[in-house]
Amino acid sequence: MDTSNLYVDHLAWCGLIALNLARRAGTVSSSAQENLFLCRWLATAEKKRLFRRELANDIRWLLKEGREKGLRADLPGKLEYLWRASSGDLLEQNDLFRLQHIIHAISLTGINYGILTESEWEGRRAVKLSPKVPGLFIRKFDLDKGFDEKGAQVNVLGVRITAEISAVDSLLSRAGWFRMMDANTPFLHWLIAANGSMK
Repeated sequence: MDTSNLYVDHLAWCGLIALNLARRAGTVSSSAQENLFLCRWLATAEKKRLFRRELANDIRWLLKEGREKGLRADLPGKLEYLWRASSGDLLEQNDLFRLQHIIHAISLTGINYGILTESEWEGRRAVKLSPKVPGLFIRKFDLDKGFDEKGAQVNVLGVRITAEISAVDSLLSRAGWFRMMDANTPFLHWLIAANGSMK
């Protein structure tokens, strides 16, 4: 685990503990109150510089998300993702679980996500993708045939990505996945679990 991940792990852990203590005390009892509590907590952390300066951008981003998106920001979900991805716990899960975690994280960032049927994937009725609309779309056939009964990847997954590649790579890397670009087809990439469980 690299040092920057350790710092994010600490920030996320502290945020989740503070939220759970507030729930137990009865001061937080709804999603709206959770968002407000975490926004105040993050604002205090930023103002008083409670965390290492390496986390300043993460704190600002989380605070901006909470303030601008409100409940849609799902700050508890973002903190949970950061904690799992940074603590190493996530990498101990099977390939399918880690992919589901990536998809959840992608949806939290505001990137469009979808599963495309064969007719939506290619042919006359194929979904038209625009580089101006950030998205990640998985081929349903590959998803159905991509994993064994234990959640281990057995086939590569075709995806079409119009989102910023570096952002997607960062999410994939934290969850033990990587992608390979298909040079012959625009937006087409192949997802592969990095732990080598694919047969």
